[in-house]
Amino acid sequence: MARAAANGIEIEYEVFGDEADPTLLLIMGLGAQMTTWPVEFCRDLAGRGHQVIRFDNRDIGLSSHMDHLGEADSMAALGAAMAGEAIDAAYTLADMAADSVGLLDALGHDSAHIVGASMGGMIAQRLVINHPERALSLTSIFSTPRFIPADPEVVAVFNWPDPGTLEGRIQAGIDGARMTSGGGFPFDEDLVRRYVAANIDRSWHPEGQARQMVAIVADGDRTEELRSVDLPALVLHGTHDPLVVPQGGQETADAIAGAELVWIDGLGHELPPGAWPTILDGISGLVAGVEGAGAPA
Repeated sequence: MARAAANGIEIEYEVFGDEADPTLLLIMGLGAQMTTWPVEFCRDLAGRGHQVIRFDNRDIGLSSHMDHLGEADSMAALGAAMAGEAIDAAYTLADMAADSVGLLDALGHDSAHIVGASMGGMIAQRLVINHPERALSLTSIFSTPRFIPADPEVVAVFNWPDPGTLEGRIQAGIDGARMTSGGGFPFDEDLVRRYVAANIDRSWHPEGQARQMVAIVADGDRTEELRSVDLPALVLHGTHDPLVVPQGGQETADAIAGAELVWIDGLGHELPPGAWPTILDGISGLVAGVEGAGAPA
């Protein structure tokens, strides 16, 4: 892994594959480090003929933490949004999209195929709206163009109190993953435990997650802006997503002219290995269509 200066912060990133291949920029979701894109997933994408970049968003993982901006009350922000009140955010999704563009600059890429999951999909949407010249295609995975209320018990996963011990944090991570799974794919508790433990060991920064949540809520509704997006787009969403409900995937696809919508039966808010073939095939197919269309006759 390496670090780059971008948009006034430091961004931790990792690259897989050959730099001569089409570049994919993977943007991860709320409170999730780049390692939430599993190494095997990234290597599979690279093996299909792509250069794959994954990175830690600001305020999480090993990228710059923004603690100097003060603490955030994500539940108060949600309440303000539902009441139609103004939200005071430490930074915005537009800032986070600019981070992504800054990383492309630092790595010498004029453009890339943009892939975002959950909040990462929201950042990806903001990127293609604000920086359309930097995107060759958009893949939005279990994301949404606006905040759509979900089951409060599921949303509360992101506001559980810190258990205060390593084992307590690991167990909370497992419990949260189980709550956001869709039930259509086996829940491998041993695998989830390994992922959760490794991520906690790598970095533990819930304060950043709270500020990211406020940034999501403050960005508002991107639907009308997405109607102006003119690039190939793929929307992937699970039929049983309890966190970003399927309506979010439908609205994303409806807002982007020509977007392809692929439902993954039984998938929740998760990336289980059993769902990888559908996701990888979708991304690879979209990229191949774009790159083929741009090839000389």
